[in-house]
Amino acid sequence: MPKPILLSVDDDSDVLRAVERDLRSRYGAEYRVIGSDSPEAALDLLKQLKIRNDSVALLLADQRMPRMDGVGFLQEATRIFPDAKRALLTAYADTNAAISAINQANINYFFMKPWDPPTDHLYPQLDDLLDDWQASYRPTFQGIRVLGTRWSPKSYELRDFLARNHIPYQWIDVELSANDADTKRLLEVLGPEATNLPIVLFPDGTKLLESLPADVAQKVGLRTRAETDFYDLAIVGGGPAGLAAAVYGASEGLHTVMVEREAPGGQAGMSSRIENYLGFPTGLSGGDLARRAVVQARRFNVEILSPQEALSLRIEGPYRIIKLADGSEISCHALMIATGVQWRRLDAVGVDKLQGAGVYYGGGATEALSCKGEIVYVIGGANSAGQAAMNFARYAERVIILVRGSSLSSTMSQYLIDQIKEMPNIQIWAHASVIEAHGNEHLEEISVLCSDTNKIERVTATSMFIFIGALPRTDWLGGVIERDDRGFILTGPDLIHDGKRPQGWNLERDPFLLETNVPGVFAVGDVRHGSVKRVASSVGEGSVAVQFIHQYLSKV
Repeated sequence: MPKPILLSVDDDSDVLRAVERDLRSRYGAEYRVIGSDSPEAALDLLKQLKIRNDSVALLLADQRMPRMDGVGFLQEATRIFPDAKRALLTAYADTNAAISAINQANINYFFMKPWDPPTDHLYPQLDDLLDDWQASYRPTFQGIRVLGTRWSPKSYELRDFLARNHIPYQWIDVELSANDADTKRLLEVLGPEATNLPIVLFPDGTKLLESLPADVAQKVGLRTRAETDFYDLAIVGGGPAGLAAAVYGASEGLHTVMVEREAPGGQAGMSSRIENYLGFPTGLSGGDLARRAVVQARRFNVEILSPQEALSLRIEGPYRIIKLADGSEISCHALMIATGVQWRRLDAVGVDKLQGAGVYYGGGATEALSCKGEIVYVIGGANSAGQAAMNFARYAERVIILVRGSSLSSTMSQYLIDQIKEMPNIQIWAHASVIEAHGNEHLEEISVLCSDTNKIERVTATSMFIFIGALPRTDWLGGVIERDDRGFILTGPDLIHDGKRPQGWNLERDPFLLETNVPGVFAVGDVRHGSVKRVASSVGEGSVAVQFIHQYLSKV
């Protein structure tokens, strides 16, 4: 943690050096000592310290300074750091002014110049002031802070990006915290820039206005460009299947790169709790699973490019070449497609307009705390919906799961159904589907069609989380990789028709179990036609495919 700051201000350079010397001699082990020869510059410095979220323990200012005297400076500085102890340096002739400042300007003490020896005339009084300050001192958050509003889609996108990439941050809702004194002071320091939300403040004092995930990614050092242009194995998609393939491939000596559009972990990384994954009897969150896998992959020197997106694929002899969103290209001998699926859009009036402002796709882990005391609607009946409902039930007054069918039994694992039954604040609304979302700045109500009665009910709602099935995102492979009518990638036996191999197949063998119609291009996990859609099976496919990749590479 950074040390709290002792700031001294004096336009006389000799006096300033003497003050800094004596402060460092006594307090340098516990505090940072900073000096300024100008009260105006010192105020600018304090504003920067506020943006950095540093702590200031002491403000020590000389009374006689041009343009702004010590009392005036301390009064201005107190507006920025009201908890800092305040002291004046005065000459004998300024004693009356100092006493008046103590009475009228809430200054804690004044020191006469010269203060030699400091052991008698400086340290005892400062010891007392700093002990008093330490008694109520609480270390400030040292990390990224995000300022925004709950109903801003840009703010939600940014928070979701940071959370899924396991980047610690502090969220400050400027509307919810409007009456918080510290937030007010921070907004005052930011001045006109405070309107450019969302704002990201970094510990080094820099800030990004109207921030986008890509800007933050660059600032925090996430890698988006490859170190080289050729790899033994390239993996597109960073969910459980892609991460497993990266770990197994790199651990067995393959020069491996993984390209992930949003954040490692995929949809599984957004799950609040996975309780049926082998080896974790008490369960683990999708975020924990992704974090552990990323650490493991990096340990084996896997390059992870995220956020980065693959736009197209072309084949040139033994090379499979991927064009990325930033215009760069990487080539490889073996390519694995593990892009998973994305949530199917809810086709209802008003939903698209309110996305990120009360309407969300996926787990919404970053929104759970914001839903405290509210009624939350979860749309869908698969495991992901059940896991989300259990998570929201810890905070919300009530969670209502809307399902088209008569129950959850045909779509959700029994262990989740049993858990939901035991939660008194979770309700199941069967035979129900959302047909419209209402609201101006954010979600306010939803219209629900009850198929068993053919009636429409309009109910109050501020948060709706959608889990209504998923579709692959494979358009970028069009014309190269064979897919079914829904876009899922065909592999292995699914490519053999009437005993014939895929058109253009030029090898003397059939495609391997997880291989596509292009030799050396594999598909694993949820993006593959006929996959089981479970985390464990995705991990299994990712690891098994590496063995086929070795066999393919041995013949290249």
